[in-house]
Amino acid sequence: MDLRNLRLGFRDDAQRRRAQRVIHDRLADDRLQDECRYLMKFWWQLSMSYQEVTIGELRGHLTADKLHAVEALIEAIHRSPEDIDTWIARATVAFPVIHDRGNPE
Repeated sequence: MDLRNLRLGFRDDAQRRRAQRVIHDRLADDRLQDECRYLMKFWWQLSMSYQEVTIGELRGHLTADKLHAVEALIEAIHRSPEDIDTWIARATVAFPVIHDRGNPE
């Protein structure tokens, strides 16, 4: 699975930022530092033309449910902006916002 130039699959920057927000707010739990590190590398890669992280690294460091979500986003990016919208909607339902235990909000 090629992870370079994923940024080109988004309709526009707003859609890319919405997908990144889902990754940041709902997938990347900083209490799970190793997993969070690789999710944030992927988050960054969505804006870049080069490859920051490989699918092998993601497979080695993400839990099954988060890996499935990331792979589904990659597939959606390769298909269409409409599929990205669907991914955003489904991921928003499937993954609650992560609240830091130290943060009272």
